[in-house]
Amino acid sequence: MGWFSKSEVRRDTQKLSRDDIWIRCQGCRAHVFKQDYYDNLNVCPKCSWHGKLTAAERINLTFDAGTFDEMNASIRPSDPLSFVDGKGPYTEKVEQSRVKTGLNESVVTGTGRINGVQVVAGVMDFRFLGGSLGSGTGEKILRAANYACEHKLPYIVFSASGGARMHEGILSLMQMAKTCAGIARLDEKKVPYISVLTDPTTGGVSASYALVGDVNIAEPGALVGFAGRRVIEVTIKQKLPDNFQTSEFFLEHGFIDCIVHRKEMKQTLYRILSYYNRSGRHHGT
Repeated sequence: MGWFSKSEVRRDTQKLSRDDIWIRCQGCRAHVFKQDYYDNLNVCPKCSWHGKLTAAERINLTFDAGTFDEMNASIRPSDPLSFVDGKGPYTEKVEQSRVKTGLNESVVTGTGRINGVQVVAGVMDFRFLGGSLGSGTGEKILRAANYACEHKLPYIVFSASGGARMHEGILSLMQMAKTCAGIARLDEKKVPYISVLTDPTTGGVSASYALVGDVNIAEPGALVGFAGRRVIEVTIKQKLPDNFQTSEFFLEHGFIDCIVHRKEMKQTLYRILSYYNRSGRHHGT
């Protein structure tokens, strides 16, 4: 009896050990040491598949230490429809996301420095209701754009979203026009806007501010698109290419300007910002 009890304990220990040590890559499906994955900035060391980052992780990776100053952190989602579905009220989903992420909305906005160059930024967090675009998200992105316009500072948005937030109905869709209006004012003032597309950038976000940058950058292998692959195939009755709705497909067809590995993103952004400063197209410091 003791022998079988010992065997059961051993199996539990092995299961715990595997969960603690390994992570399965969603790209190549290989098992990777968790620590190697984290040390490589949440990128698979075998196939370079780029995993998701939280807003805090993205900020720490991109901005000079201690320079990021958050703005409009108190803005929260509204519930104009008193929305309820089969899984409960929208307000409960929001509260669960707030507890899970420590955020009040699906985007964090603020100012920071990239190798000394001051910028305004919006960083989306997919953990908050799938990074969806709600009225609070759009308000924060717009206010950050207005701040960048007023102070003539470059504006960078890191997108990670499943699209517009259905819980808020038409008010969510209105954020597409609202955010693009803010970006258009930057263009009028010749203030650079850089859009960084990460996995995933889809739906109303890809159809609005994510693809109207002066420079559009994507991480390798990111899912980028509007409607889902199956919906499109059924609609047009055609088989789509295997790499359809990837950053590589978008680069090939001219929708984005470049694909940049995560470990090179900060330096790439700095080079772009330096070009704007040297060319005289941007006079912020």
